[in-house]
Amino acid sequence: MSAQISGIRSRLSKYRTVEGWRLQPTKATFAPSDKWSNKDMDVVPQEERTWTAFNYVTYWISDAFNISTWNCASGMLAMGLSWRQALVAIVVGHTIVAVAITLNGTIGARLRIPFPVQSRSSFGFYFSYFAIISRVVLACFWYGIQTYTGGLAVRGMIKAIWPSFARLPNHLPESADITTQEMISYFLYWAAQVPFCLVSMQRIRWLFLIKSIVVPCCAIAMLIWALVRAGPGADLIFARKSTLGGSKQAWAMVAGINSVIGNYATLSVNINDFTRYAKNDRAQYIQLAIIPTAFTFWAFVGIVCTSIGEHLYGRVLWEPSSLIDQWDNRAAAFFASFSFALATLGANISANSISAANDFTAMAPRYLNIKRGALLTAFVGGWCLVPWKILASAQNFLSFMANYTVFLAPIAALLIADYWIVHGQKIYVPDLYRPHGIYRYTGGVNFRALAALVVSVGPNMPGLINSINSKIEVGGAQKIFNFAWLFGFFSATFVYIVLSWVFPPTATFAPNVDATGMEPDSVTASYDEKSEDIDEKV
Repeated sequence: MSAQISGIRSRLSKYRTVEGWRLQPTKATFAPSDKWSNKDMDVVPQEERTWTAFNYVTYWISDAFNISTWNCASGMLAMGLSWRQALVAIVVGHTIVAVAITLNGTIGARLRIPFPVQSRSSFGFYFSYFAIISRVVLACFWYGIQTYTGGLAVRGMIKAIWPSFARLPNHLPESADITTQEMISYFLYWAAQVPFCLVSMQRIRWLFLIKSIVVPCCAIAMLIWALVRAGPGADLIFARKSTLGGSKQAWAMVAGINSVIGNYATLSVNINDFTRYAKNDRAQYIQLAIIPTAFTFWAFVGIVCTSIGEHLYGRVLWEPSSLIDQWDNRAAAFFASFSFALATLGANISANSISAANDFTAMAPRYLNIKRGALLTAFVGGWCLVPWKILASAQNFLSFMANYTVFLAPIAALLIADYWIVHGQKIYVPDLYRPHGIYRYTGGVNFRALAALVVSVGPNMPGLINSINSKIEVGGAQKIFNFAWLFGFFSATFVYIVLSWVFPPTATFAPNVDATGMEPDSVTASYDEKSEDIDEKV
C-alpha cells in the first residue's frame, strides 16, 4: 500500500511546475513546434472519422430539444405574432442557419480541421485569435447559465421524489442570489455534467443518441397532455390571431427570424469542431433537412404547451420547469424534469463545452488539450463567472450576451466566403499550422477580414446599446438591429469578396491542392522552417 501511495505522489509531483503540465508532442503535426498545435488540434486521422449521417441526425435532434428553443418560440407569441406566423419565422430562420452550418461544416468534413485552425485562412494567423476569444468568452458564460438551468430541472426531480425538499429552509443570505435548494441542485447537476465533458468525440455521439430518444418521447407526451387537458379550449388557442398589423407585424417577423438564427449562430461558426469527425463530407449534408425539421417540431410543442398552460393556470409560464411545477403527478414531473435535465446536458456539452475546449486548446496547445479545456470551461463557466448572479441581477448583461451574435455573424460569413469564393475550395492545410506560412498575411492580420468586421459590426452597435439600455435612443438604427445577423452576415460577405477581388491575396492561393488540402508541390516550398523572420505581405 505504501508503495502505491508513493507512486501516486511521484506522478502528481510533476504537476507542481508549469513544465510538468506540458503535453507530449505528436509527430503527425504540421506545426513547427508544440507551441502551435497538439494532437487535438491536428488533422483528424482516418480511424477517428466515425460520424455518419445518422450521428448528425441524432446530434441535431438532441440539440433541438432544449429549453432555449422552447422559450424562443413562446417568446414570439409575446411579441404579438400568431402561432402560424411564429412557426413560419422558425422554419425560415432555421433553414437559413442550416445552410450556413452545412456550408461551413463541409469545410471541416473535407479538411478535418477544427474551427480555430480554419479561421487562420480568412483572418490571418494572429488575427484569428480575435475570433477564437470571441467564441470562448460566449461559450463560458453560456456554459454556466445552461448549468444553472439544468440545476432547476434537478430540483424538480428531487421534489418529485422527496416533496419535503420544497420545504428545505434557506440558509444562504439574500445577497447570494441563490437559495440552499438551488445551490444543492446546481452542484449536483454541475458534478454530474463534468464526466461527460471528458468523453471523446467518438463516444459522445452515444449521449446524443440517448437524448434523441428520451427527450422527444417527453415532448410528445407533453404535447398530448396539453391537448387533452385543454379540451375545447385548444380550438380557441389555435384560432388566436396576431395582435400586430402592417409594418409592425413585418418587423416582428423579421425580428423573430433573427432571434431564431441567433439562437444557434454559435454553431454556424464552429460546427467544424464536429464535422471534422465525419466519415466523409456527404455525411453531414443531412443537416440541411434535420435542423429545420427538429427545431420546428420542438418549437411547436413549446408554443402549444405555453399557450395551454396560460389557459389552464391563468398566467404565462414561459419556462417548462415552471409548467412542470404545476403538476400533481409526481412520476410525470420526475420524467419531464429528467428529460429537460438531459436536454440541457446535451446542448451544453455540444454548444458550449466542446466548443470552448477547442478554443482553449488553440490558445495554449502546449499545455491544454480538449479534455483539459473542457475542465477549464467547467470551472470558469460553472463557478468563476457565478451564473446565478448573472441571472438574478444582470438582465442588461444577459441581453448583451444574447445579442453578442452581432460579432459571430460576420465571423461565420468570412469563414464561408473565404473557402467557397475567395480561395475556390483550395486551402493548403499544412500552412494553417505555421505562423510564418502563406496565411500569415501582413503581420498575421488579413486586413480584408478586419475591414469586413468593422463595416458589418459598426451599424449594429447602436441597436446593441439600445438592447442593453432601452433609455438610450438610437432612432432608425434599431431597425437594422432587428435583422442584425442577416445584415452582419451578408455585409461582411460582400465587403470581404470585393476587397479580395480588388486586392487579391495571391500568395495564399494554392491551386494544386486536393480536396483535403494536402500535397501541392508548388506551395510546399513557400515555407521555410528555418526562417522565423519571414513576414508574408499579402
